[in-house]
Amino acid sequence: MKKLISGIHRFRDRYWSEYREVFEHLAANGQNPDALFITCCDSRLDPTFLTRAKPGDLFVVRNMGNFVPPYREGQPDVTGVGAAVEYAVDFLRVKDIIVCGHTDCGSVKALYDDRARYEEGRTPHIAEWLKLGDRTLRVVAAGYPDLGHEERLAVAFEENVLVQLENLCTYPVVQRAISEGLLHVHAWFFHIASGTVYDYNPAMEQYEPIHYERKGPKG
Repeated sequence: MKKLISGIHRFRDRYWSEYREVFEHLAANGQNPDALFITCCDSRLDPTFLTRAKPGDLFVVRNMGNFVPPYREGQPDVTGVGAAVEYAVDFLRVKDIIVCGHTDCGSVKALYDDRARYEEGRTPHIAEWLKLGDRTLRVVAAGYPDLGHEERLAVAFEENVLVQLENLCTYPVVQRAISEGLLHVHAWFFHIASGTVYDYNPAMEQYEPIHYERKGPKG
């Protein structure tokens, strides 16, 4: 807690002071984020740190495994993800939605665990939540039947993002906004060890690193 409290002091002394006008504007006028960022709650992936976004830039949804329950008519999603998607698209009018996964995702690893350890133990909520990743298991099993465990995991980390993006696109509000040219959706993948962020290219059917230009010294 000492580290967190010290961080609050630094936030007030430095960060808030630097962005004071931004915070005051947001307080007076409400939020108008550019994008909805759906990602894992893993502590190694921070959307604002990763993108260097300013306050008010991102509307963020985080959960274990960056899962997006598919839309089911007459069966409202009770996880809160669907409500956040509808709010971001229909009310905040975000222009982009990003689903971002990462290497070494504990939730994807847990998909391959013995589920009984969760169902029979003290974590029944985890057992229920992991059911949202079952389609990822089926996709990987069908597409890569001959892979060993480690290779299968490496594929599953990436495939899970694409599965959740497909689930996202089952929502009528998302379909409508895309068809009207008001919304774009993206699948990103963060490689923790290298700090590289990949964007999925549907035309090439593969992830490609997001390139950036390193700025040299002035003068």
